[in-house]
Amino acid sequence: MTPLNNGPLQIPADPLEAIRQWLEEAKRASLPEPTAMTLATVDKSGQPSARIVLFKGCSVNPVSAREGIEFYTNYESRKSREMDSNPRAALVFHWVSLRRQVRIEGSVERVTYEESNTYFQTRARDSQIGAWSSPQSQPLKSREELLALVEANRLKFGDKPVSCPPFWGGWRLTPSRIEFWEERPNRLHERFELVYRDGSWVKTLLAP
Repeated sequence: MTPLNNGPLQIPADPLEAIRQWLEEAKRASLPEPTAMTLATVDKSGQPSARIVLFKGCSVNPVSAREGIEFYTNYESRKSREMDSNPRAALVFHWVSLRRQVRIEGSVERVTYEESNTYFQTRARDSQIGAWSSPQSQPLKSREELLALVEANRLKFGDKPVSCPPFWGGWRLTPSRIEFWEERPNRLHERFELVYRDGSWVKTLLAP
């Protein structure tokens, strides 16, 4: 674990650039899964749920022309159903050994099929077959049922390229609020909140 810092936390004017910098430092630190982030969603009744997804880069929202954070999943999964019905979500990066955390809140929308397929083609073939085979979040009678679906799709595609399933793809979270947290001695941590307001980011120092 890295030693505690004592100086002020330095955050660039563009908070997404700061996130990219912290991600690169997490990768250089050889953490087990540096791109892992918690995704929180809320269903129609107001019940929140959370799970881990992987950061897959940043891209520009074509409507707002603002940059957002991408992750990928099955569009029929619980998280996708919740984001379809309530297009707001939150993300959290927590790099324990680096003593850092980033909290992100904002709106979500699906990326285009072309964007999803471009990413899908970078995945290992077995992962591509798995995406076609798993009825994510749906009940299974047994593990064997899932493995049978995998084998059926292996036979279906044979040696042919595997295209992105129409029920699988990317989401983009366009942030409206980002908080950077870094541990300090005596629990007097450094916290900066950045809120997107009137076309720019407004930065505020928060008490720990």
